[in-house]
Amino acid sequence: MPTITMQDTRILGLEEVESLVKVAQGFEFKLHTKQERYAWLEQTIRKFGYHRLRKGERSILRTYCKRMTGLSNAQLSRLIRTHRRTGRLTLRYEASQRNGFRRKYTTDDIARLIETDAAHGHLSGEATRCILEREYVVYGKSVYRTIASISKTQIYRIRNENRQHRTSEARYLARTKAAQVSIGIRVKPRPNREPGFLRVDTVHSGDLGKRKGAYHINIVDEVTQWEMIATTPAISEYFLEPVIEELLKRFPFVIREFHSDNGSEYINHAVAKLLARLYVRLTKSRARYSNDNALIESKNGAVVRKLYGHTHIPSAQAPLINEFNRAWVNVYLNFHRPCAFPETVVDAQGKQRTRYRTWQTPYEKLKSLPDAERYLKTGVAFAELDRIASTMSDNEYAKAMQNAKVALAKRLRTLTPGSLTG
Repeated sequence: MPTITMQDTRILGLEEVESLVKVAQGFEFKLHTKQERYAWLEQTIRKFGYHRLRKGERSILRTYCKRMTGLSNAQLSRLIRTHRRTGRLTLRYEASQRNGFRRKYTTDDIARLIETDAAHGHLSGEATRCILEREYVVYGKSVYRTIASISKTQIYRIRNENRQHRTSEARYLARTKAAQVSIGIRVKPRPNREPGFLRVDTVHSGDLGKRKGAYHINIVDEVTQWEMIATTPAISEYFLEPVIEELLKRFPFVIREFHSDNGSEYINHAVAKLLARLYVRLTKSRARYSNDNALIESKNGAVVRKLYGHTHIPSAQAPLINEFNRAWVNVYLNFHRPCAFPETVVDAQGKQRTRYRTWQTPYEKLKSLPDAERYLKTGVAFAELDRIASTMSDNEYAKAMQNAKVALAKRLRTLTPGSLTG
């Protein structure tokens, strides 16, 4: 917006003021100093008799005063009230009368700091302070006499004030800041013995030279240990978003929370929008609390690595392996594989110990919850889930799954000779 300075001594009435405001749309007529603003505003209020004007006329004059002075509505209202009360506008303190602190570090001192940062590659504040002190104490350079006593806090403050400088020396002064990701809530999930609080993690099959390996997405409910696994060629948004949406839809109960570590494959806007659309809360692990995601980490080793090992799986094989997960693995994990459920016991000395006395399949655990039907999704009934669980016994289903896994391995070797899968 163009800014110009003008003289308004020839303006005689409000009609001219109104015309000027309309014509000068897009321009601001600013006075340079605070003293000029106060003097001009006091003169204008008296000239037009602002306090005796009607509401509409006051609005025109206020718009004109804002354009001329650059003041905000709040500032202008305060000054007008002051004029009504006292009859004049004066500065409370002249610039020379204001209290202040004597400047300790001169421009030359700051130049020494900039020079030191440029030479040493922008070290920490304490290291830089030590160097400045050594320049004066050890090497006897008198130009460092004042800056040698600077604190590390002052160094960071001066760097921050000089971060907008564009010289080749001062451009190093901007402090490095950690990336701040506002997606997700950093908190430990507290399910309160209700299903729907999921833990998620990624297991990579590894790379073989320049060949990328497939990724296994593992999601586990904290209360029931209901587990779903999917395999994807990559963990970019293009592959990961539809996989997560499919897995969440295959859980029989309502999903309330989705908890992951701080990896970017889950803490990103695409996953956040997907969960928001499904009304699922997104949380992430806290710093220095390695147990926040302990359940999913144990499942990675006890389930995913046991199924697929640590060998490289080419990303091109991911769709076929995912079909195997969908047809066999996810049913086996939730209906035919018992899990240990922890129980906290307090001994005679008051120490808490964890005992694993209850062994159930995730489906049995879900059914054992009080009033379990209220947790199911709309259209899901225990009658249909019972039919899936009773189709085969645990051993029958495990043997059938192993046969399907052997057949899958043969098919993959045919498609990709030399690959090790299963």
